[in-house]
Amino acid sequence: MARSPFTLAAAVTAAVPGADVVGARALSSDGDARFDSAVATLADGTEVAIRASNDDDTASELAKESLALRALTPGARSMLRFSAPEHLGDGRVGDTRALVTTLLPGFQIDAADVPSGPGAAVAIGKAIAGVHALPVSVVRNAGLAERTPAEARDDVRVLIDRAAATGRVSARLTVRWREAVEADDLWRFESAVTLGGAHAESFLFADDDERGPRVTGIVGWHALSIGDPAVDLAWLTMAADARSDVLDAYASATLRAPDAGLSTRARLLAELELARWLLHGHDTHRADIVDDAAQLLDALADGIHDDLAPRAGAGAGVDEAMSALDRVPATGATRIDTSMQTDTYDASAFAGISMDDTSAFGPRSAARAAAEADEEAAQRGEQDHAPDDAAREDLTATGAIEDLDPNATEDLGALRESLSSTDSGPQESLADEEDDEDRPTRPGTLLPSEGGIAGSDSDVAEAHRAARAAFQRWTSASSE
Repeated sequence: MARSPFTLAAAVTAAVPGADVVGARALSSDGDARFDSAVATLADGTEVAIRASNDDDTASELAKESLALRALTPGARSMLRFSAPEHLGDGRVGDTRALVTTLLPGFQIDAADVPSGPGAAVAIGKAIAGVHALPVSVVRNAGLAERTPAEARDDVRVLIDRAAATGRVSARLTVRWREAVEADDLWRFESAVTLGGAHAESFLFADDDERGPRVTGIVGWHALSIGDPAVDLAWLTMAADARSDVLDAYASATLRAPDAGLSTRARLLAELELARWLLHGHDTHRADIVDDAAQLLDALADGIHDDLAPRAGAGAGVDEAMSALDRVPATGATRIDTSMQTDTYDASAFAGISMDDTSAFGPRSAARAAAEADEEAAQRGEQDHAPDDAAREDLTATGAIEDLDPNATEDLGALRESLSSTDSGPQESLADEEDDEDRPTRPGTLLPSEGGIAGSDSDVAEAHRAARAAFQRWTSASSE
């Protein structure tokens, strides 16, 4: 038999020291048939809410709610953009437990009636994100429950196995749930502070002429814990119109890492509520509850047309491998570093060298001199190339050997070839000509493997200009 508001209001005086109750009325919002609840009016006009348990389960829930509300310190409450009830006192109504809290104003919206678009749906998503953004220390300091992603996954696995063991769950649902729980991608998430199972009635609204309904308060904190954030979104399966808008608003407001499996886990947890109802009837030996849950599960199995966990086709692995091969870029040209590696040079070592004195960069080979002569001849419109004898010019006659900087690094491959060609027989000369067919057509240009610079003639010239410019900057810096 439900207790009257006046009976409950009388218990407020004992639970809240100094409270002077002058009136009582039924609690219209935040009402829960599992509790006896009322609103008591104090002498100063303040209204407080009182709820009394009816059994051991509701008594345990009130004890948890009392602990959770006290865990919400002023600092934690300041982080929320809405109100949470404040703990005022614990008492008893007869032999049952009672809890007194502040009364939050606002109205509630049934899940099926939450509209899509801006307004209530967006406000709900942002409010849930606000709860999930609370520091985990709020929960840990109060000694409340904490579940890692692996533990949350194991809990679901055990629930599925227990429900399947009753023999009242169809094979289709069992396979569906087990595939989801074994899909690793769905369970890569960051644990967060959660309400432990929010529902539409958890949110209190106030009208806003510009933005529509906005969340002014959240009630039902008894399951405050650290765990899977999807538990606070499972109820959205009953809010078909607003589900996507709530999830979008949540995603835009959350400060946590992206969670690709959030909505899928929320669907899974919503379906498993029917399994929980089945197990409740099984554990309490209530055949009527078992039959009701079994009918609901059969209806669910008949109504689903998709899978929670994506299934890969038989050829998916091969197709993905071939696609990956197509995306592998072709081997590009070897990148040549034309910098002077100036951190290994002493600028003072170059003091006194003229900017126009290119001998500082090493001797110029006869082959390279011939190449430059050919380029100059081409620019003048001449058709004849420099004679081949120029390639075999005696470097000692030009003074290049004397000008050789012992600290410079220069490829002497052209010198070696020019000297060896003068002593080679006819067969060796023929072999050299065959090898030259595979070399670049530009005379006097070294391959990258030979120490040269890869690229066109303009690239080579640009590299030398870059070296001279770097050298000039170093000498300028040294003089300063």
